[in-house]
Amino acid sequence: MSLARRVATVGLVGYWPWGPGTLASALVGLLWWTVSLPRWIWLTAVAVLTVVGIAAAGQAERDLGRDDGRIVIDEVVGMGLALVAVSHTLAGTGLAFALFRAFDILKPPPVAHLQRLPRGWGVVGDDLAAGALAAGGGWLVTGLW
Repeated sequence: MSLARRVATVGLVGYWPWGPGTLASALVGLLWWTVSLPRWIWLTAVAVLTVVGIAAAGQAERDLGRDDGRIVIDEVVGMGLALVAVSHTLAGTGLAFALFRAFDILKPPPVAHLQRLPRGWGVVGDDLAAGALAAGGGWLVTGLW
């Protein structure tokens, strides 16, 4: 298996038979909840993974097909972005997870439009948009709470 495919599928996570995108999102949430990093470090990691993920997803699509469900690096970066607006608590993590998965699955505009971008840009772009919407929603809910 190529390095690009390993990155795009986040090792074996993408091969999980029951909702690999949900599993990838949950694992990122678990990491956020258990490892308290400063937000700037977290955002830097998300930015680096975004750049690497776009390239890896584009390469992996050649082997696996257009936006194949085994490509889950996009869920990693989208969920990573969603988490920056919530606290390192179980409630905050759960809120970000629920909002991100809802926006990722329902794909409201502009999420659906970004998915049409070519290659890795489309694979990762829609999840970044879903993550940004989830971050905004998480910020709103926690601000009102």
